Parts: sequence; C-alpha cells; structure tokens
Amino acid sequence: MNIIEVVNLSKGFKAKKGTITAVKDVSFNVRMGELFGFLGPNGAGKTTTINILCTLLTPTSGKALLNSFDVVTNQNEVRQSIGLVFQEPSLDEKLTARENLEFHAMLYNVPKAVREERIKYMLEIVGLYDRKDDLVNTFSGGMKRRLEIARGFLHHPRVLFLDEPTLGLDPQTRNHIWEYIHQLRKKEEITIFLTTHYMAEAENCDRVAIIDYGEIIAIDSPSDLKKEIGGDVITVIAEDRDKAKKTIEEEYNVSVIANDEGLHFEVENGETFLPKFIKKADFKILSISLRRPTLEDVFLKLTGRRIREESAEANTALKIHARRLMR
Repeated sequence: MNIIEVVNLSKGFKAKKGTITAVKDVSFNVRMGELFGFLGPNGAGKTTTINILCTLLTPTSGKALLNSFDVVTNQNEVRQSIGLVFQEPSLDEKLTARENLEFHAMLYNVPKAVREERIKYMLEIVGLYDRKDDLVNTFSGGMKRRLEIARGFLHHPRVLFLDEPTLGLDPQTRNHIWEYIHQLRKKEEITIFLTTHYMAEAENCDRVAIIDYGEIIAIDSPSDLKKEIGGDVITVIAEDRDKAKKTIEEEYNVSVIANDEGLHFEVENGETFLPKFIKKADFKILSISLRRPTLEDVFLKLTGRRIREESAEANTALKIHARRLMR
C-alpha cells in the first residue's frame, strides 16, 4: 500500500530572468513503512519536493496525496500525518530540550496524560535524557540533530521527512545519527522520506529515487541500481587522455566517461582484467584504480558527471522564494 502518491508534479519559481523550474513533471510512490530516499546534488529539487508534500509550497501543476489526503486541498490532515526535520536548524535554542518537545507535543495535540512519558521515551532513545533540562544553545550540532529527530517522531506521524538530516556533521556523528534513526524506525514502524546528497547515506534506503535538475532519472533499491553498472569500475589517468580514451573504447568495446577525475569504464572481473590491461596499454598510464560500483557510479553513468554543488545564486533564489511563501 502506498502512503505517498505523486503524479506529474511540477514547481517553478519566478526569477529576474524568467522562471526557475525546481521540479519537472515528477511521478513516484512511497510504500507504507518504507525508508525512501531522494538522492541528488544540492539544487536538484529534493527540498522543493519535500516542501510541497509537507504543504509548505503549492505545486505549479500535478497532484500529490499523503496518507490519502491531497497536499493542496487537505492541508490540515496532511500536517497531522507528518513529522519534519528541516535541513536548517529549527529548535528554539533559548528553551531546554524538554521544553522544545513539550511545545511540539502541545502543537500536535499529544494527550497530556501521555505527553511526559512520550517525551521521556524519545529523549532516552536519542541519548539526551540526562540533558533534558539544559538549554539547547549549549548543545553540539549532533545533539541538536538528535533532538530534532526525537521531536519529529514525538507525535507518532505516519511519515517522517528528513531533509539532509546529517548535513554539516562529521562522519562519526553522522553514523550515530543513523543508529538512532534505525532504532526509532524499528520501534515506531514509521515511513521515512529522506533527502540526501551523501551516497553512503542513501545506502540505508529500501528504495532510492535519483533526481537531477528537477527530474527523476531512476528509482530502485540501491543494490539494483548498482547492478546497472554491470561490473567493476576502472579509473585511469593517462598522459595522453584522448588517445587513451579512443584506445580503450576500440580495444575493449566499452563506453568511457571522461571527467576531471580521469577516464572511467566498467569491466567484469576487474582483478584479472587490470594486469592484462596495464601490460597491453600503448599509452602512458599515470595512475589506475579498481573499485566496486557505488551509487556515485550510478549517478555518473546516468548523468555523465558526479554529484555537483549547485551554484550559490540559484540555491539562494530558491530558498528566499520558499521562505516568502511559508510566511
């Protein structure tokens, strides 16, 4: 059963030179209880899509249902069905951890009889119960993220949206955050909708939608997406790049992707292929590497480039417009 259904969804923002189309005719479903990921670079349309599904933005066209409620015509019902951990911090830092959760519980009409027990339970799960009476402005970035995740789960939503939940955190803290997310998901039996541009983070998902320039270019499980690569990935840096590319394509009948990091192509049984390739090469190899395919390779194959950082100007324009609409 689908908890989210999206059909031909589009969203455009007015800009100085016309319109910025952030989401282009997107269609997908999210199954109940699924951990579903939107993977793509900054500015790909991930946050815009979440904002539409959470009723913070109105789509230009198309339709979206969440928990069977239309995100445009049934906004109150949708809001009662979701939790949201924003990309940017949204805690009141002048309140304590417990006070932040109490305020959230009242907003979502969590019954007073169970409110304190639920707050205690959530703080214990994310390891913050001992800091419940400390002001949030004394917390580290990772602690604030854990508190935001606890707050998102507090009212038992049908769907929890995590918009870049570990952005800006160090790898160790990021791993700890994911431990808490998995623990909460298992205990609460909730659907999670994640956006990220971290490849390793997307590996946690049951299914991943790869989105770029506002369009979904692939949807499947991480393992099945990686099967599209077809083998091991070889990366070569050669002295004569053009000659190497032509030679590899003609000699081995493979498609070679060239970018700033070198020449990339796929082969079966890379360990046995590599020594023969080096011995036979009629061009000077400066470096060569072999690795198993990743979601980064899937993105590279589908787009011809690696995850990019979107321009600051476009990103700022989208955020400013979104904030104005949310006021």
